[in-house]
Amino acid sequence: MLWTGGQAVAAPQEADGRPLAARVLTYDASGSAEFAAAVARGAAIWNESVSSVDLVPVQAGQRANIRVVADDGWPRAQTTSLGNGTVWMGRQAVNEGYNTIRIAAHELGHILGLPDIKPGPCSSLMSGSTAGVSCTNPYPNSSERSRVESAFGGALAARAPATYLD
Repeated sequence: MLWTGGQAVAAPQEADGRPLAARVLTYDASGSAEFAAAVARGAAIWNESVSSVDLVPVQAGQRANIRVVADDGWPRAQTTSLGNGTVWMGRQAVNEGYNTIRIAAHELGHILGLPDIKPGPCSSLMSGSTAGVSCTNPYPNSSERSRVESAFGGALAARAPATYLD
């Protein structure tokens, strides 16, 4: 059983009833510059929040599912398929006062298949910038966790590539 938002839900299972193993997604944060620690924390938050996905740093010689880079623009993500794509940790939002860990977790949420929820409250990670600079909540809410569990817990359906400009 998984505990989400105070209620128990059945953990994803194989057809024979065995627990479904988490899908391991590797990320390469070597280009994330000053945001490396925020990216690592954002990945850890997803690992703490869902059981169907495990975000881990790429090992030497491995190809990463997710590439994370820093630039001077606005944070954004581009998916190539579910669990694969590029995250840009944009300095523009940081310079305006947005929280780096929330940005990292939000952008990783896009790679995990979540769209923006705009406008949205601070309790919604995917509300992004509409929650305002005072919002530092980096955790997905129960609905966001459930959507990721559903996307990765069953058969992985192909998803069209998407770009999210936050």
